[in-house]
Amino acid sequence: MSSKDTELVHGEEHAAMSKGKIWKVFFILLGITVVEFIIALAVPHDMISNFVRNSIYIILTLYKAYYIVAFFMHLKFEKYALIVGILLSFIFIVYFIVLMLLEGSYMNTHMTP
Repeated sequence: MSSKDTELVHGEEHAAMSKGKIWKVFFILLGITVVEFIIALAVPHDMISNFVRNSIYIILTLYKAYYIVAFFMHLKFEKYALIVGILLSFIFIVYFIVLMLLEGSYMNTHMTP
């Protein structure tokens, strides 16, 4: 395939993101947000433990982040190397945040007078 052919195929992938697909993604994101609000406002706090509630929020938020990054930022249509690079960066950032939180918790517990 020549570079012109790859540009044509790449353009067709982006063109495949029609208004209908954009609305579909919008309604999926809206549905997830509605579920989050129902869990936050309608479900009593004594029915679901905080750990389960927070786990549900994290899972739903990651799912929403996937849809936003994949479709609205067009990452779904990018090359594999770019996706891996961004995902590795994200994993390291989350890892360092967890390390900082653990270290801060340790210092708060063991270094207080």
